[in-house]
Amino acid sequence: MSVHLNPPNPADLHAIAGVRIGVTQAGIRKADRKDLTVVLIDEGASVSGVFTQNRFCAAPVQVCREHLDSGQGIRAMVVNTGNANAGTGEEGLKRARETCVALAEALHISPNQVLPFSTGVIMEPLPHDRIIAGMPAAIEAAGNTSNAQQWVNAAEGIMTTDTVPKAASTQVQIGTTTVSVTGISKGAGMIRPNMATMLGYVATDACVAPVLMKELSLALAEGSFNRITVDGDTSTNDSFVVIATNKAQHAPITSLQSSEGQALLQAMLQVARELAQAIVRDGEGATKFITIRVEGGNTSAECRQVAYAIAHSPLVKTAFFASDPNLGRILAAVGYAGITDLDQTGIDLFLDDVHVAIQGGRHPEYREEDGQRVMKQSEITVRVVLGRGTASDTVWTCDLSHDYVSINADYRS
Repeated sequence: MSVHLNPPNPADLHAIAGVRIGVTQAGIRKADRKDLTVVLIDEGASVSGVFTQNRFCAAPVQVCREHLDSGQGIRAMVVNTGNANAGTGEEGLKRARETCVALAEALHISPNQVLPFSTGVIMEPLPHDRIIAGMPAAIEAAGNTSNAQQWVNAAEGIMTTDTVPKAASTQVQIGTTTVSVTGISKGAGMIRPNMATMLGYVATDACVAPVLMKELSLALAEGSFNRITVDGDTSTNDSFVVIATNKAQHAPITSLQSSEGQALLQAMLQVARELAQAIVRDGEGATKFITIRVEGGNTSAECRQVAYAIAHSPLVKTAFFASDPNLGRILAAVGYAGITDLDQTGIDLFLDDVHVAIQGGRHPEYREEDGQRVMKQSEITVRVVLGRGTASDTVWTCDLSHDYVSINADYRS
């Protein structure tokens, strides 16, 4: 079940020069499913990553941070699904490093040039022997599959409870050069990234100065994956990686504030947002995609604070699932969001075009049947005006259904 989300069509995805992807079946958790992906990156590319803020972070997250900090230049990534390699202690770190060594030996590069990623069940030993055994087939697939199809295969190969693979792509002009941007993501539950998503990868053939990559990856995460939530849980494995292969024929971009930097940023942000919103649309058991926009705050941070209070409320989310306009629940969430000097008489609430509350009270013209009409839609916008300032921010979320409980109750079976 998903909300207006279709599988990606290879014809809609643009090849990224300098990136090759191979996917295979390694039997990591279940037979007969794509579960091992290798990404091969040409020398000279620039790579940056943003990772979970969960202090109980997974072994691959720790190794990724170490390898990026080594400054050796990332040349490959290995991604497995079916096992998160989280809560596995020193043995988990050892197995993550051994997968990097194995891929590095096969590619004749340094282990520090490999980034490992895992997603799946927590606190189970990583079957690294199966991953290592599957690497030759994945590497071979990287050379025998069209680039666009490789991205689709990878989107399928990183799925866990996702019902639809997630990929997005666009092109933009940088000077006289056409630059491509393509990305994939996975995630459906344990989604309140607080940095990025469970797994997300966006690549471009644009020429980007290496010193700009960290700023670029943070800006993309902040404008997309840091604005979504399904259930308020921050994963142990959240990882978002940005790759610039520097293959396009244009002068290197050295500032995001330049016209070229802004053009690339907006194109990559379009892809990142599409991927982030796809996660919400495919939220476990989701039947509705909900945009929560908070306006009139003193800062964007407090607007986001209020938006997340609404988005995380089980009472609000279940009301949306039932199409029940019990909208006092939204006002209650605004009130407990943590703004100590909030004046309730300045608050207005809208559901799409329906003005529900004005100056903290029910709008005299509001009718419950109007609220229910909006709540029956599969896509809904909640707009809250705080009446405190000029700042605003937006969060995307979904409803909470019976299926969410069933999916998570049965996850390990």
